[in-house]
Amino acid sequence: MKSLWNTLLGRSEPARPDLDALFGLPPAAVTLRATAGFGPTGTGSVAFRASEGAAFADLQRDITALLDADQGPPVEQVFDDYGYTWLVVRAAGEAEPGITGLVTDLHAVNSTLEAAGYGPSLLCSLVGFADSGGRTVALVYLYKRGTFYPFAPVGADRRDTALELRVEAAIGSDLPLERDRSRWFPVYGAPGLRGTE
Repeated sequence: MKSLWNTLLGRSEPARPDLDALFGLPPAAVTLRATAGFGPTGTGSVAFRASEGAAFADLQRDITALLDADQGPPVEQVFDDYGYTWLVVRAAGEAEPGITGLVTDLHAVNSTLEAAGYGPSLLCSLVGFADSGGRTVALVYLYKRGTFYPFAPVGADRRDTALELRVEAAIGSDLPLERDRSRWFPVYGAPGLRGTE
């Protein structure tokens, strides 16, 4: 009955997050390299709004310990000006920056937060890519929408929308893309966008 009322009133149910959609990133990375010359930087991040209290602090330590147990580089915790915490993860042990292990780590961070009841606190995850000319683009996963979108910053406050549209066209069959472009939020200065941070 609720579904009928929502339909009649023009409301829609929000998409349920599908964290397994993150595993679509490796094939999308192959497509992005072949069609646009962008390769993974080996860096990604998860953004969430941290709660107050010891329980959340313990959970953050557990996540960091879980990822550090893989004997990879330490997980970096960064706080932004908007009140979000970013856990920055870097691919380790690969000659060229990879994406498969990175995606597994990002999935583990999201799953751990979700399982502990902090799903509503999750904002997004992103994986950085760069081309030989130094341009960067991120594939951003919106947790609450279950969709991805490309973000291509140019400097501190501009974006390359033409590049974003080219990336969208290139990877459209690899990932569930956000069709509402008003939700392609800029994440200027997001930790994890560049592999050399």
